[in-house]
Amino acid sequence: MAFSTLVFPFVFLPVSLILYFVLPKRLKNAALVVCSLVFFAWGTPEYLVLMVLDIAFHYFAGRELALQKARGRSGRFVLVSSVLVNLLLLGFFKYYGFLVDNLNALLGTALRARELPMPIGVSFFTFSLLSYLFDVYRDRAPAARNMLDFSLYVTFFPKLVSGPIVQYAEMEPQLRDHPVTREGFGSGARLFLIGLAKKVLLANQAGALWTEITAILPADRSVLMVWMGILAFAFQIYFDFSGYSDMAIGLGHFFGFHFLENFNYPYESRSVTEFWRRWHISLSTWFREYVYIPLGGNRKGKGRQLLNIAIVWLLTGLWHGANWNFVLWGVYYALLLLLEKTFLLKWLDKAPRFVGHVYTCFCFVMGWVLFAITDLGALGAYVGHMFSGTFADSTTAYLLRCDWLLLILGVIGCTSLPKRLWEKREPSLSPALSDGLRTVWVVLVLLVSMAFLVGDSYNPFLYFRF
Repeated sequence: MAFSTLVFPFVFLPVSLILYFVLPKRLKNAALVVCSLVFFAWGTPEYLVLMVLDIAFHYFAGRELALQKARGRSGRFVLVSSVLVNLLLLGFFKYYGFLVDNLNALLGTALRARELPMPIGVSFFTFSLLSYLFDVYRDRAPAARNMLDFSLYVTFFPKLVSGPIVQYAEMEPQLRDHPVTREGFGSGARLFLIGLAKKVLLANQAGALWTEITAILPADRSVLMVWMGILAFAFQIYFDFSGYSDMAIGLGHFFGFHFLENFNYPYESRSVTEFWRRWHISLSTWFREYVYIPLGGNRKGKGRQLLNIAIVWLLTGLWHGANWNFVLWGVYYALLLLLEKTFLLKWLDKAPRFVGHVYTCFCFVMGWVLFAITDLGALGAYVGHMFSGTFADSTTAYLLRCDWLLLILGVIGCTSLPKRLWEKREPSLSPALSDGLRTVWVVLVLLVSMAFLVGDSYNPFLYFRF
């Protein structure tokens, strides 16, 4: 069930809110767990029992880990075995077919991989479970004593299927007490509507343009057309995922939970290093806390630091998908970050600001080509069309006439310009006028978004597949 379907805001969310606010405090978490399990089962009901067993296993693993540490033991065996269970489950559902296909290609065998649906959000809730184990092991948070509260941490529906990846140490204090305030509920509503508008009004339309361009035969594509296409994909994935994150964080506010920001205008970055501090912040933070720092981080010399960066980015690429293009994508960013760590950042710091911005835009656009096209042959052909062939043709001109406004709105919408203009203007307005303008804007966004939802058949969520 995507947040941008009519059933979510008009059926599922109202029922969840009514249950939450009607029931006494001691039953609120139970109501949220039930709603979250329904939300999960809506997409993949065949894995509901597996989800419940997974929660139970990690709850008792955490209790045993805490017991071992209380007795003066390291608890490493419990940690390693529990982590292996996670990785085996993730590997089976996400990488089993990929492994079989590559074994067949390498050994000439004819093994058959059974097609299985993947549990929605498997990468996200697996990383949440791993965070719990690591935080208990490192004494960042106590082991869960209440299985209901722990179940809520794992299944809480705003973050369940597409993040943000909330670390257990961050959410654990909120599980016991998460009061809802009028201000928090209001800010949650605004965040949810901002995210919905990003998704419905911008991401879906940009995705439709990307789909239209990739459907054109390679021989009929021009240079300008393929650049338009990958820019459309860059807008689609940003507005899709940052919109989902805004909605998830806003929904958390509805129930008294507060999660950290997941996107901070990454397309304004002046280096690839800065880009990855601003894009999918919760994933970058997860890899830094649980992989990069335990490997030694930057504490064991430059060579070890560069190796750690390479390991992290190989894993990041694999996390995103079971395909060689994602491995190439991870290697691509590893190389760029290694270059920046060795000498390029120093040069960018001295160069004019626009140089760093142009360089970063080029880097992430090329990165999205690697990310978007899973077939390596088609990937090579697309990259070739970006730099050779007819510059523009009549089809390109038609696409520009139809989509110029979308492209302009995409450029403006992915920057902080609208926010900065409002913050500059708001102090000169009276409180009543400021509140009135906010209300009008919220109502307008809601009405337009609902109109698009009713009439738009193209409504994918890119990150559901991860």
